[in-house]
Amino acid sequence: MNQRTVLISGAGIAGPTLAYWLARHGFHVTVVERAAALRSSGSPVDVRGPAVGVADRMGVMPRLREAATRVTGITLVDGRGRRVGRVDTRALRRATGSREVEIPRGDLATILFEAARDDVELLLGDSIATLSQDPEGVDVTFERAAPRRFDLVVGADGLHSTVRRLAFGPEQDFVRHMGLYVATLPLDGSAGHGQEMVMYNTPGRAVAVHPSHGGVAAFMYRSPQVPDFRHGDVEQHKRLLAAAYASAAWRVPELLARVREADELYFDSVSKATVRQWWNGRVALLGDASSCVSLFGDGSTLAMAGAFTLAAEMGAAPDDHESAFRRYQTRHSVLTEPKQQNVTRGAALLIPATWRGIAARNLATRLWPLAAAAGWAGRRLTPRRDDVADAQAL
Repeated sequence: MNQRTVLISGAGIAGPTLAYWLARHGFHVTVVERAAALRSSGSPVDVRGPAVGVADRMGVMPRLREAATRVTGITLVDGRGRRVGRVDTRALRRATGSREVEIPRGDLATILFEAARDDVELLLGDSIATLSQDPEGVDVTFERAAPRRFDLVVGADGLHSTVRRLAFGPEQDFVRHMGLYVATLPLDGSAGHGQEMVMYNTPGRAVAVHPSHGGVAAFMYRSPQVPDFRHGDVEQHKRLLAAAYASAAWRVPELLARVREADELYFDSVSKATVRQWWNGRVALLGDASSCVSLFGDGSTLAMAGAFTLAAEMGAAPDDHESAFRRYQTRHSVLTEPKQQNVTRGAALLIPATWRGIAARNLATRLWPLAAAAGWAGRRLTPRRDDVADAQAL
């Protein structure tokens, strides 16, 4: 029997994880990535729940812990920088028995790809231009490389997925703005505050400074969808940030000055991608391309768990991709659907819309250690659904 060929678009989190496991199931894997090089830094993300088990089985968990941010808490401050609340994240992890790791996104992607690279083909600095499928395979043209034919194609290329656009339809059919925008900026060693993340809020606005890798500033604010928003227009993004935070205090004027001078700035809508069926013929979607949960740190965990599940199903039925894709969606949607439904609740904690909401959130931080302790006891009496899913997957 000929070895099945799979093209994966995207070398972020989902793509390398899928490549690793597909290679172990006997597939010939090619990964295409638009960026010319893999990044080695970025905003922190979480590896928790089922993703910890996936990382363990890949043998990369020790490297993830070495690269972890080791943040011990979140300090909430007012406009003068005075502490008004604190969350002891280390105590929460201990109380809940969590094995989760917070790690810069680029470091996570690099570690995952390095685990897979000896068994896959990589096309850096390139992207899919067209897809044309028939009952026997998928013809692919690239922006740079010569045309190729593959048995299957997987889009692991994020919220603004090229594969989804080419094989499923325009982005506006699947992506919904959730009333928030987020921006991140590297600070190059000027974060301060040791191992604490510091957050400042005004109604509908939040600014946080994370000490990871010299520091990352994050801006999160509530806003209707900008009608003429352009994803690649950095100057527009700088103007939007300046307008949103024009009257803010604390370190915000200093951080906005850095934004004005920045060459590297991430800015995007907090959005939810909802695709009714995650495959179309021989083309499937994975991670944010199919079921984005942006902003709250769960995207990387879900990407790794989804990649493991998709590879397992494809390996179990290498000659029946449609059944494999269907079982993958059935299993993985159990994890993604609750996360998508909780975006609004998460936004209420990070970015309260009123001064009263900010005060209530700050007061609640004094009770969270007690809630965590209750959760610790509950875990030992009743398994969580996520724990059951982890056991079934692994």
